[in-house]
Amino acid sequence: MGTVADAALAEGGEVLGIIPQALLEREVGKREIAQLVVTRTMYERKERMIEASDAFVALPGGLGTLDELLEVMTLRQLGYIAAPILLLDTAGYWDAFARLLDRVVDEAFAERDARALVETVSGPEEALDRVVAVARAG
Repeated sequence: MGTVADAALAEGGEVLGIIPQALLEREVGKREIAQLVVTRTMYERKERMIEASDAFVALPGGLGTLDELLEVMTLRQLGYIAAPILLLDTAGYWDAFARLLDRVVDEAFAERDARALVETVSGPEEALDRVVAVARAG
């Protein structure tokens, strides 16, 4: 996330950072961003991030990324959010995840429309175009 924040700042963008106190104590929080929100817990962090978001873009990542992705997918499926969820698919990173979603649907653990909860985009430009289109429509 630091690399994404650095790139946004380098292009004149505004960055909102949300980090739990425990991680702030272990990591270096970005002090040069427009706003740094410190939360008590990871749960509160996710809640604040979701509240502040008009769209979600998942880059290749680890367990935290998967946790956040599945949280927003579930919230969208249940109708709590309507924001688009994009998977930025670098070198086929999200292919296995798409297969898992298909398996969940095939095994009848989710409705057929569950696969439509996320859109796959091939690169940052396509993700940005989609986010801008949502912002203009909304």
